[in-house]
Amino acid sequence: MTRSLIVEFIGSFFLVATIVGSGIMGEKLSNGNDAITLLCNTIATGAILFVIIKSFSNISRAHFNPIVSMVFFLKNEIPQKTFFYFFIVQVIGSLLGVLIIHYIFDLQLFQISKNIRGEERMLISEALASLGLITTILFVRGNNANDIALAVALFISAGYWFTSSTSFANPAVTVARIFTNTFTGIHPGSVLYFITGQITGSIAALLIYNKVSSN
Repeated sequence: MTRSLIVEFIGSFFLVATIVGSGIMGEKLSNGNDAITLLCNTIATGAILFVIIKSFSNISRAHFNPIVSMVFFLKNEIPQKTFFYFFIVQVIGSLLGVLIIHYIFDLQLFQISKNIRGEERMLISEALASLGLITTILFVRGNNANDIALAVALFISAGYWFTSSTSFANPAVTVARIFTNTFTGIHPGSVLYFITGQITGSIAALLIYNKVSSN
């Protein structure tokens, strides 16, 4: 358990540090071109997902995401206690990632995002993103578990561009991004829609997987 919690913390930290940091760096280098900033953000996020999943999957199964942990709890593959502890360290690691990135880019440490991303449409967008992420994990794991890191990295990279919410698909990441008023931030008023969509999409994915795999 201790080893798993450590790597879940590390993975969540580096995931959010990469998301927020690459957004800041992209803005600095793109001269106001949001498309270039988003492209930089996408490439960095896909890359770090591949690395942390490959690095830690043999220790904690490399969740780094409360909805992933929730799905495996609902599948009776991890106990409730593990789910709870994973959730806590995923959130703490994500929040620390924001603080450290603010520090190294010489920004105000504590911020609240003013980036209002939307409401009902974002709920649907995040439900779609989370549905895709969880079905990717479950079906790829059933066919070739060695490909999960690449599949997740590629799905999230694609999700940045085909969803209007840019495919957060992670409640811990969503909460952490409240506290950065930079390119990747999210206004607190949008958070409930995002997280509701994430939970809804992940449960739908599990139901689809159970239905298909039982036939």
